[in-house]
Amino acid sequence: MSTIYILWLRQVKKYFRTPSRIIGSLGQPLLFLLVFGFGFGSIYKQAGQGDYIQFLAPGIIMMSVLFTAVFSGIDLIWDRQFGFLKETMVAPVPRWQIMLGKTLGGATVASFQGVIVFILSLIVGFKVHDLFMLPVAALFVFLVALLFTSLGIAIASRLEDMQGFQLIMNFLVMPIFFLSGSLFPLQGLPKALEVVTRLDPLTYGIDGVRESLIGVGTFGIPIDLLLVVVITVVLLGIGSYLFERIQA
Repeated sequence: MSTIYILWLRQVKKYFRTPSRIIGSLGQPLLFLLVFGFGFGSIYKQAGQGDYIQFLAPGIIMMSVLFTAVFSGIDLIWDRQFGFLKETMVAPVPRWQIMLGKTLGGATVASFQGVIVFILSLIVGFKVHDLFMLPVAALFVFLVALLFTSLGIAIASRLEDMQGFQLIMNFLVMPIFFLSGSLFPLQGLPKALEVVTRLDPLTYGIDGVRESLIGVGTFGIPIDLLLVVVITVVLLGIGSYLFERIQA
C-alpha cells in the first residue's frame, strides 16, 4: 500500500509545483461560465427555465474534472519516455498497485480542479440549493474523476507517443462533454440524441452533481450514483488489465 501512497503523492506534488498549469487550466471553464452563462442567460430565462448560471455551473465544474482527469494519462507517457516508468515497474510490487496509485493521484488532482471551478462559480453568481448535499456532490466529482483518469491511463497504456494520445483524447473528450447535458437540458431532445446522451457516462455524473447542488435532476441521485460506480469499477478493471501488459 505504500507504493500506492507514494505514487499518489508524486502526482499531487507535481500538480502543486506547477501553478502556471493550475491557472492555465482555469481559462476554459471561466470562459464557458462567462460567455455561455451570461450570453445565453436571457434566452434561457425567456424560455421559462430560470437562471442559466444555476443550470450551467455543475456542467462546467464537471467539464474541468473531465479534462484534467483524462489528460492525466499524458503523465504515463512522459514517465515511459523518460525512463521513470521502467524504474517503477521493476519494483517488487503488483502492477495494479502502480496503476491504482497513479489513478488516485490523477483523480485527486482533477477533483481539486473541480473545487477551484466551483469556487469561481460562486463568485460568478452560482448559489447552492442545499449545503448539506455538498458531500454528495463531492462524491460524484471524485467518482467521475476516478472514472476518466482510469480511461486516460487505459488509453495511454496502449500508446507510446504524445501526439497519438492527444488526437484520441480530443476525439473522445469533446463529444463526451457536449453530449452529456452539461450545456442543455436532457428533456425534450430528439430521440437519437437522447439515446446518445444516455450512453455518455458523464451524463450521470453531471446529473448527480446538478441535483445535489441545485435540486434539479433527470434520473435521480440513486440511479446516477449506481451507474457512475459501476462504470468506474469497470474502467478501473480495464485500466488495470491494460497496464499489466504495458511495455515500459
